[in-house]
Amino acid sequence: MRLMIAVGLIWLISLPAPAADEPGFVSLFNGKDLSGWVPVNVAPKTFTAREGMIVSTGLPTGTLRTDRMYENFIIELEWRHLKPGGNAGLFIWGDPITAVSGPFSRGIEVQILDGRETATYTSHGDIFSIWGAKMTPDRPHPGGAERCLPSEKRCKPSPEWNHYRVTCNDGTIKLEVNGKEVSGGTKCNPRKGYICLESEGSECHFRNIKLKELPTTNPKLEEIALEALGHRSLYNGLDLTGWKATEQHQAHWKPSDWKLVYDGKCDAPEPNLWSEEEFGDFELICDWRWTGKPTKKMWPKTLPTGLDEIGTDGKPVEIEVDDAGDSGLYLRGSSKSQVNMWCRPCGSGEVYGYRTDATQPAEVRAGVTPKKVADKPIGQWNRFLITMKGDRLTVRLNGELVIENAQLPGVAARGPIALQHHGDPIEFASILIRELP
Repeated sequence: MRLMIAVGLIWLISLPAPAADEPGFVSLFNGKDLSGWVPVNVAPKTFTAREGMIVSTGLPTGTLRTDRMYENFIIELEWRHLKPGGNAGLFIWGDPITAVSGPFSRGIEVQILDGRETATYTSHGDIFSIWGAKMTPDRPHPGGAERCLPSEKRCKPSPEWNHYRVTCNDGTIKLEVNGKEVSGGTKCNPRKGYICLESEGSECHFRNIKLKELPTTNPKLEEIALEALGHRSLYNGLDLTGWKATEQHQAHWKPSDWKLVYDGKCDAPEPNLWSEEEFGDFELICDWRWTGKPTKKMWPKTLPTGLDEIGTDGKPVEIEVDDAGDSGLYLRGSSKSQVNMWCRPCGSGEVYGYRTDATQPAEVRAGVTPKKVADKPIGQWNRFLITMKGDRLTVRLNGELVIENAQLPGVAARGPIALQHHGDPIEFASILIRELP
């Protein structure tokens, strides 16, 4: 009996002290609702508050972030997976929107994984940089990755609770698992940003989320994550809620976790996929990539004026390109105000309906012609950043300014947005919008 009591006392002593016993800690979760948290690219019911926990269904893959940035701090939380093999994460110093070509934001991930062990990753508290963030791991990774493997295995298997204490200070991160430090990294960039909880395929519970802020160490601008501007997702990752989708649309526009996959074969009378909401002035982010096999095609060479170049024989000059398809984004309810996605020599981003309209002034046709070709190679993800203010359009493609303050005479003041059907397979992701005043 004395031995049993002694063992019990040792077990109790080994438990981490509750954060509430330390001065300066505040709760990041009120136990009742998700006040203070913002969904990034998940469905409304992906993360919910229940029985004093934040519950993630795991579907779709994506994140829930804090409504403000944090720089230096200690965060504590408890987590558990409901099924063996579950996957989730705690993101530190993250951006408020997803990175191009993925469902997650740039940042430092503290892995929350169950029951999966290899020579290059574990289920016991790995820390690593993701989507363009940088970190020097405390110990070299066997594969050379910016990933710190834990010094020992301390996580309890599903469905038991585990305790994490993460100290983040001046670009250095340290993780304690169930009361003992096991992993960390230095020279993190960003080192100020948002905190995110990750959904990735399986139900995971979080509770007792508490944080203590530490004094600033004055990060440089390039060490700070992007600032949240109020973007919200138009695609929930599970279904076509928010879009005018008939059974014919649903047979061809297929939600596939964080991607919306189109096979190019919708035979509805109106095959384009229109948003139910209408928008006036806005900023729209949309990622897209071609999935079809490219073929060689000849297309006219477009001049900066918006006119096609004419050769000495009086015919349009044509250029051979690898062509994988044609699509676009209809703005404010009109196919004429379409920002094109295609493989033609002028590049994506042009507004074909205005460029080819001979009744438009020369400056309008030139304005809607891309200043440069900024498309990624076929098969890679592209990102549009489209801004509409009044009748003026600005388009950035993969960070390059391709259309600048171009006028679209006669464009409607408000209208829905459409993903265009043009008979070609394409994938969309990170469809995020911010309405402008």
